Amino acid sequence: MPRTRNSLIAAARRSMLQRAELHRRLDVARAALRPSALVDRGKYRIGEAVDDTAHAVQQQFRNNRLPIAIAAAAGIAWLLREPIKEHAPRLVQKIQDLATDVADHFRSADASADEDDIDLVEEDDETVR
Repeated sequence: MPRTRNSLIAAARRSMLQRAELHRRLDVARAALRPSALVDRGKYRIGEAVDDTAHAVQQQFRNNRLPIAIAAAAGIAWLLREPIKEHAPRLVQKIQDLATDVADHFRSADASADEDDIDLVEEDDETVR
């Protein structure tokens, strides 16, 4: 009987240890499945995904600066296509007027300089004679 009694005591002890382990695991699972814990875990995973994505985007920008800049400029132009269609004719006309004014300014300055050179050359010719 002592063997049976000792084995029953040992079995009861193992049972108590297993029950305590199960209660501990249940408490851990219960804590992990609380709504706040689930939200925190979701935030962490989203944060990690965002960080990984940001790192990948930074690396692509470093490796491909010019094509990405061209694509970004084209995208902005496409987004602003309606205002550009509306305001572009007036802007082009202003630029053409400005270019014409600048060209006229330089033409008039060149023409007066050419006339002054001609007068000087004629005066020099007269003094030699």
